[in-house]
Amino acid sequence: MKNATRILVLITLFVFEFNYAQHTDVINSNRPGKSMMAFSVGKSIIQLESGFFAIKENHDLLDYDANGFGVDFNLRWGLFKEEFEAVVEIQYQNDEYTSPLENYKRSALRTTVIGGKYMVYDPNKYYEEVVNIRSWKANQGFKWRQLIPAVGVFAGGNINFSDNPFNYNSGLIEPKISPKVAVITQNTFGTRWVLVGNLIYNKFTSDFKSLEYIVTLTHGINQQWSVFAENQGYKSDLYKDLVFRAGGAYLATPTLQFDASFSRNIKDTPSIMYGGIGVSWRFEKNYKDVMIKSPEDHKKDKSNKSAKKKEPKLNKNKSKKLDKPLEGE
Repeated sequence: MKNATRILVLITLFVFEFNYAQHTDVINSNRPGKSMMAFSVGKSIIQLESGFFAIKENHDLLDYDANGFGVDFNLRWGLFKEEFEAVVEIQYQNDEYTSPLENYKRSALRTTVIGGKYMVYDPNKYYEEVVNIRSWKANQGFKWRQLIPAVGVFAGGNINFSDNPFNYNSGLIEPKISPKVAVITQNTFGTRWVLVGNLIYNKFTSDFKSLEYIVTLTHGINQQWSVFAENQGYKSDLYKDLVFRAGGAYLATPTLQFDASFSRNIKDTPSIMYGGIGVSWRFEKNYKDVMIKSPEDHKKDKSNKSAKKKEPKLNKNKSKKLDKPLEGE
């Protein structure tokens, strides 16, 4: 979660404590950061998240500059169950590469990922917090239970349609398809702070394999505005780097969000700066409310199942023998 939308969602979850479905009253976008949240959009929900960015790249050792722009496009579609969503991520980049020996333009789909995300654990799904009616501060304060994260998993594939001019090692040929997997965690502290973590193993069947992480901290200022800070790390045989991002989001309507962000890495081989704006929009016309049992009903169901297991089973063979007439009758 990296925007006011998700903060409002979590206020609903933790204050009113009755809505545990994936679908929420307001849009919950992954933008403007790069991390993926643990919660899905909800069954039958279609969500589009897109943005425009400008990029400036400079390499001190190779003595080149690259300046241009790009477009991010993400599609999230809730399918089959509340906890599952299909994901399509596309990034297009167009820039001009300049060095002492050559000058040319580059353009290509830098990233194309297709996969699915499933939320495997929600610590608050069947949990009901006891409200202290005498102390607002006690209800809003830190609770140790908040350290238990919601957990999601992602699995998908990178699709390479052509030779990628943005690879850091042009001597190697990137495969047409390579896997990507991730473990996602999400914690909420109070009602205004959210921490999201992604651990990613990318392209691990190829020479381009890398281990990555993303950590995003979001603060909701009010019902419309939020700010975030993010750190992303890459480690592979071809490239290692740390990237820092910051920005904010504005919730215009329950289904529409605008955002802006700035990114900068720590290296100068190359040094990279991004600046971008984006929008997220949700289509929910086909969504149908999902009945979620209360914690009390869930406990009753578990008790009833346990009681049924303990009930003695009737031996069908014995009952049949008793139905036969006794000898001499």
